[in-house]
Amino acid sequence: MKYNRFEDLPVWKAAIELAVRVYALTAKENFKGRASLKDQIERASVSVSNNIAEGFERGTTQELLTFLYIARGSSGEVRSMLCLIERLTIFDDLDSEISNLKSLAESISRQLRAWADSLQNSSIRGQRYLTEKTRRADQSARERQEFLDLLRTEQEERLARLEKERLARVSEGNENR
Repeated sequence: MKYNRFEDLPVWKAAIELAVRVYALTAKENFKGRASLKDQIERASVSVSNNIAEGFERGTTQELLTFLYIARGSSGEVRSMLCLIERLTIFDDLDSEISNLKSLAESISRQLRAWADSLQNSSIRGQRYLTEKTRRADQSARERQEFLDLLRTEQEERLARLEKERLARVSEGNENR
């Protein structure tokens, strides 16, 4: 599926959800007097969606990849901080929420990694490089490949038919003896 806006990306939506849920967590009484911890995890969680958006808007595959890895790093930072928080006794009553947030952050990391892997194996340089000429060339290449695939399929079917006819003739020859 092709996305025209970062707001439509499932991974961006998940990253926004992560930030919303982190803010809900840090609004709890347990975070009173822990401004630096609260600030750091909030900033890291917001960084995930912001870097996805910035990379998407840059217009080149290489820049998108760079920002996807930054977003993935921020997701890892959120998970790391959640691991710390879950070990601090002051947060013992939040174990379930922390566990759910860690799972969400891990899911986002996996999605970002899969997206990055697919981009690294792509010949597409990015929206910024697309011109009418390159679009026509890409369309021609796709049509040529579809035609070649069709020819290959028809040839394989023809060869299979010929082989079946040959076997039928051989079988008839054996019966007539």
